Amino acid sequence: MMLRPGVYLQDRYEILEQVGSGGMSEVYKAKCHKLNRLVAVKVLKEEFSNDSTFVSKFKMEAQAAARLSHPNIVNVYDVIDEGKFHYIVMELIDGVTLKVYIARKGKLEIKESIGIAIQVAQGIAAAHEQNIIHRDIKPQNMIVSRDGKVKVADFGIARGVSAQTMTSAAMGSVHYISPEQARGGYSDSRSDIYSLGITMYEMVTGRVPFEGDNTVAIALAHLEDAIVPPSVYNPEIPASFERIILKCTAKKPENRYSSANELIGDLRKALVQPEGEFVKDSDGSRALQGHTVKISGKELARIKEQYNPAREEPVREYVRRPTGETAITRHPSDNRRSQRPQERISQKPEDQVNSHIERMLAAAGIVVAIIIVAVLIVVFSKLGGMFQSGSGLLGRETTSQSPESQAQTNENGETLKDTEVYMPDVLELPEDLAETKLKENFLSMKPTYQASDVVEKGYVISQDPDYGTVVSKYSHVNVVVSLGSDKIDLTALDLETMSVASATRLLQDRGLTVQVTEEESETVEKGMLLRYEPEKAAEGSTVTLYVSTGPHVDMVPVPNLVGKPEQDALALLGEAGLLPGDTSTEISDTVPKGSIIRQEGGQDGQIEVGGKISYVVSSGPEVRQQRYVASINDVYDLSNLIGPGAGSASVTVLVRLHQVDADGTPVYRTLTDAKTITGAVLLPISYTSIESLNGSDKGEVEVVDAESGAVLKSYPLTFFPMD
Repeated sequence: MMLRPGVYLQDRYEILEQVGSGGMSEVYKAKCHKLNRLVAVKVLKEEFSNDSTFVSKFKMEAQAAARLSHPNIVNVYDVIDEGKFHYIVMELIDGVTLKVYIARKGKLEIKESIGIAIQVAQGIAAAHEQNIIHRDIKPQNMIVSRDGKVKVADFGIARGVSAQTMTSAAMGSVHYISPEQARGGYSDSRSDIYSLGITMYEMVTGRVPFEGDNTVAIALAHLEDAIVPPSVYNPEIPASFERIILKCTAKKPENRYSSANELIGDLRKALVQPEGEFVKDSDGSRALQGHTVKISGKELARIKEQYNPAREEPVREYVRRPTGETAITRHPSDNRRSQRPQERISQKPEDQVNSHIERMLAAAGIVVAIIIVAVLIVVFSKLGGMFQSGSGLLGRETTSQSPESQAQTNENGETLKDTEVYMPDVLELPEDLAETKLKENFLSMKPTYQASDVVEKGYVISQDPDYGTVVSKYSHVNVVVSLGSDKIDLTALDLETMSVASATRLLQDRGLTVQVTEEESETVEKGMLLRYEPEKAAEGSTVTLYVSTGPHVDMVPVPNLVGKPEQDALALLGEAGLLPGDTSTEISDTVPKGSIIRQEGGQDGQIEVGGKISYVVSSGPEVRQQRYVASINDVYDLSNLIGPGAGSASVTVLVRLHQVDADGTPVYRTLTDAKTITGAVLLPISYTSIESLNGSDKGEVEVVDAESGAVLKSYPLTFFPMD
């Protein structure tokens, strides 16, 4: 059911190319012609489209995911059914998946890994607040954009899997699945935290903790095998970050972080206290000791059915050991599974017996060792009392001292009086707990308060004296407590949803200075906000808004046309890939006729290829015509025309100027309009200023019969030039 480029969905989304394919769907790059932007279209595969239950859950969960709006979550724009197609329209991110990013770099730097983990956890936390569990957290579903922002994709998709489609492909990658998901039991937000822990493990080591020949083996490893500490593969991992990873990947959900926000808190502390011991206890210590999680035969059967539904697997026997743990006995011919340090593979019954005897002997040895140590402690305690009793064993007597002057020696050989204590560590503690801890050590707290962008409000930033310093009992300890950040959290303002003008006004109203920087973008339409920096800003500081100028456009220098003949100017435009725009002419005394006076088009000396340049062409200097003028003063007696009955007869006449152009064409101008007069009237032919029609110095005044057009009388004129 692959879509070809050029196909339109909803008469709106034009498919451009396929950019990815997963277990349940195919992803295409498309253009939304309604909003003129690029989007990603995830189309459900045909085998899942035929499952009505799955489609129903798919739509329900996708619609729920569409409610999520967070900088670290890929936005879902639309959920659509169109015939046999079921698809989601979402934000198109210019970047690569975290899986590809890890593969390219081998493994990531520690701070970079923590930064990515914080961003992913923030997205997960936002979803959990909306009661949406991802259930398929893995690097393949995390996109690292070119500007370094990490976004989580595919929220809600894994929840749409029905009983008929519970295959390994639909479940996502089993390498990141939580034990409760592998068991087929109830899973909640802590399942996402487990999967994120596995992802963090892969970021810092370049490998996943559990491998196997098939999904069943890997699922069982999540349930049974202790995780190898990541520092085994990468010694540079700080202790705090390793404890965070081990706590996230605890087998039991109750031993993990209770929420993504709690995880975020510890990740931030790990940035400033790499070797700190702030991570609360989990089952990480038990995992390091190789403890095995018990699993029932019924659960094993369910796992085998879930992860191996349609193909034959090598023959295995699931053996219940006396301790209650389960081991996998493999057929001798099945040697494909890679051997891991954590695997417990029993080849023969004799091996099981020997292993059981070895564990019994080891346990007995431990008990004997504990008894011996206890006896030695008692003996040396007795001897110590004798040496301090004044019995003379050292050849001298000891004198008794008052409690205030008695001294004790620590393991470093330093002498500590009863009036002194070691300064406890109260950094990163809440103010009330810090005060309680100091009181327990016979000290009083003197707090001061200051803003901090790093330490959470109400927690201790610094202490004086420092941890481990010898101080007098009942002395004051100067403690600086965080007031929280005094910066404005811009992420809470939803700037991405506003126009640049609205965002600018909002920031300025909060006392911030705004600087607008333009950037090209293939996905965000021109004039829309791409991003902003920083995410938190103090009053009076500058916030940079990055605004899209639209897709990249090739620019060329604007050619200089001024002063060049029009034909040369057109040639220059053609060579530059430009077109002529509006053209006009204008009189000029300085620019030769036919040359360019001025031009318009482009900005800052640049113009996009195919753009238009408008110009004005000179028509040369203004031409002043010489005036020629003539005059006449005469009368025309109509009785000469009509005869004896002139007194009662009438005729309609007009008077006109008649001249001839250089090519012989006659030209006329009416001097007196047509009127009817009797033959007894004398018609005046008197004109003081008759201007030549064509600059000629010759012409004549004609009396014309208006009805017949016949010339009744003609008077020659001579025109004279006038200034």
